[in-house]
Amino acid sequence: MTLKRNLLLAGAILAASAGLAQAEMVATSINDLNIRSGPGPQYPSVGLATRGSTAVLDGCIEGSRWCRVDVNGVRGWVYAEYLQVDQGGSPVIVEQHRADLGVPVVTYETTSSVVPAEPMPAPGDELIGPVGSVEAITPPEEVRTYIDTTPAQAVRLSGDVVVGAEVPADVTFQTIPDYQYRYVRINDRPVLVDPGTRRIVYVYQ
Repeated sequence: MTLKRNLLLAGAILAASAGLAQAEMVATSINDLNIRSGPGPQYPSVGLATRGSTAVLDGCIEGSRWCRVDVNGVRGWVYAEYLQVDQGGSPVIVEQHRADLGVPVVTYETTSSVVPAEPMPAPGDELIGPVGSVEAITPPEEVRTYIDTTPAQAVRLSGDVVVGAEVPADVTFQTIPDYQYRYVRINDRPVLVDPGTRRIVYVYQ
């Protein structure tokens, strides 16, 4: 009887282990980012994953930085470098550890019905820098008024325009009177930047 009970217990443990092996891969967004309908900035946004959101990671496209996720029932595509998972008790960026983490490979088939929601950066455009930690701000209303009345020439950068992303060194910022942050329009979206770190601190929707 004891041997039979032990065998049943061992079987239950093996079944539980198999269940864990097939468990969903959970990631966390390291900053606010758009969830897009397809793997590219030319696809419309279907939702927003705020910083710290939990995302179920379906997998990533082979040779691409785009991964498919589900955030609170919204399924779409985000950049792998904006997602982190727990590996041995330490958070790691998905893009840098895809092989170690065993992230599944998924595919995406484009359709002719997709209409770009915003101008698509050209292949030679610079890539917006990696996301870092910045202090969240709430700009005063007069800053938006200044931006609306003082248009700046837009620059094209590949990548999602999110808080914390680093703007390349050759992009020129516009000074806002009596305000510590600078203004630039990236991919037709006005953003505020810390001139010292060149990181985006606020994105106007």
